[in-house]
Amino acid sequence: MGIKFYKPTSPGRRNSSVLDYSHLTKKPPEESLIVPLKKSGGRNNNGRITVRFRGGGNKRMYRIIDFKRDKYDIVGEVAALEYDPNRSADIALIHYIDGEKRYIIAPKDLNVGDKIISGDSVEPRVGNAMPLKSIPTGMIIHCVELYPGRGAQLARSAGSYAQLMAKEGDYAILKMPSGEMRKVSLACRATIGQVGNLDHRNVRRGKAGRTLYLGHRPHVRGSAMNPVAHPMGGGEGRRSGGRHPVSPWGKVAKGGKTRSPRKPSSKFIIRGRKK
Repeated sequence: MGIKFYKPTSPGRRNSSVLDYSHLTKKPPEESLIVPLKKSGGRNNNGRITVRFRGGGNKRMYRIIDFKRDKYDIVGEVAALEYDPNRSADIALIHYIDGEKRYIIAPKDLNVGDKIISGDSVEPRVGNAMPLKSIPTGMIIHCVELYPGRGAQLARSAGSYAQLMAKEGDYAILKMPSGEMRKVSLACRATIGQVGNLDHRNVRRGKAGRTLYLGHRPHVRGSAMNPVAHPMGGGEGRRSGGRHPVSPWGKVAKGGKTRSPRKPSSKFIIRGRKK
């Protein structure tokens, strides 16, 4: 795992870098675990744009990931480590001894040929999944459920992890990747280890075109628009907006709190992510 730099044959190539995929298995994805992925271009069912600056991008097939890890007490072997265009993390193809195949998020230090298992009282090794009540305090975990049985929702991106800090009553106290401390039910499942592909954050795209390949269209500054299109638009000559930064609909864009204080999950947050 590393980052590759090429000779500066063009301005875009000079400032760009790519991941070294030599650690991945050179094979096409498992046919039974891929489905077509339709693009919306940021439009809703009425054809209206509800999310701006989406569109284009390379075609992808979606890999069906096993976020629930509900094959209990059945040993699986890592058959391949593969690239997934839909996420920053790599994925691992698991062959279970009963013949079934599944994809999981590939943790750091998981290699082809390793054995993994999911259960209530299994060994806390990298790649094994179990309820939080069975995980020793202080362990690094990822792919954490927020509600029992719903499937992993927390700490799924490349290099991310949560830490099991303590257990109180029916809840575990987790330190999240954002620094937030929150309670999660001890019945929720998690996978041991840190998500792999740590160098993803260090890649430099080098040119706007590589951002377009990912489906992100150019983002236009509000101050560059006309007054009819944005509250910060217009003005004689260039100006910085003339007011505190706001969204096109007049809401404070930087530093303004948008989270409702009466949100039901607030009681589970011990310490917020903002210091």
